[in-house]
Amino acid sequence: MEKQEKEKIIIKKYPNRRLYDTKKSTYVTLKEVAEMIKKGYEVEVIDVKSGENVTAFILTQIILEETRKNSSFLPVSLLHLIIRYGENVLSEFFDKYLELTIKNYLTYKSTVDEQFKKWLELGMDLSTMGQKAMLDFFNLKPPFDFSSSQEQSAEEES
Repeated sequence: MEKQEKEKIIIKKYPNRRLYDTKKSTYVTLKEVAEMIKKGYEVEVIDVKSGENVTAFILTQIILEETRKNSSFLPVSLLHLIIRYGENVLSEFFDKYLELTIKNYLTYKSTVDEQFKKWLELGMDLSTMGQKAMLDFFNLKPPFDFSSSQEQSAEEES
């Protein structure tokens, strides 16, 4: 089951680097913006002075802050490649491949989690269902087993 998309929150970025949540009419930190996103909200950050959409910059800043805590977000060798080959390679990769890959992974993960939850809910019934399925499986005729059809035709001829 997919989450319903929540509304977009407009955040204003002031020249003093402060961020203002227009929905709650309060200043917020990068950490609070990250929490909004984790809760499923879309955010759009607008620079008050220029009117420019600076969402990508702020989201990158959030990721960099997280990286500083963990110190292993991206391997150093990958960072070297990004710098060496420029932003075009990076933006093309993120635009075309990474977003789709992550979405597919999350969909797959959700499906597996749901299936696993169903199995857990079945509990002990799973073992009896498994035994029944195996018995049914062993009772199946091989797809190219012509011996039974030859026996039937011999009986019909008699």
